Amino acid sequence: MYEISRKLRKAAEEVGLPFRGSDKIYNSRLAQELGIWSESKNRADEFHSAVFKAYFVDSKNISEIPVLVELAASIGLPCDEAAGILTSRACEAAVDADWALSREKSITAVPTLVINQHRLVGAQSYEVMEALMAENGVKKRA
Repeated sequence: MYEISRKLRKAAEEVGLPFRGSDKIYNSRLAQELGIWSESKNRADEFHSAVFKAYFVDSKNISEIPVLVELAASIGLPCDEAAGILTSRACEAAVDADWALSREKSITAVPTLVINQHRLVGAQSYEVMEALMAENGVKKRA
């Protein structure tokens, strides 16, 4: 098992989340493109959650168009439109722009939290993120 999967499994167990993981790593490019489209439909959070569960809990291949269309449908997005977005690659340029920005900002891992010139790379505890924010003058909301 990959080291990252071991760490994710441990973190999920600590907070009571399901995690099955996978022996394979699937290309998430099309999922990113459909994610851009789901933002335009105000369903990005639901879509990203569905993709996360499909990949990390159900071990589905999120590089396959039928899988992604099924995920879109599962959150109430139109299947035919989702399929059209994927086959036409309508959101390809938007994802390219996101990747270009990440290279420009030297972001090489997800998640990366940047506050001022300080960064946290990878999954971090709430306490670590809170400390970074406090050190950089970010106040908690009431």
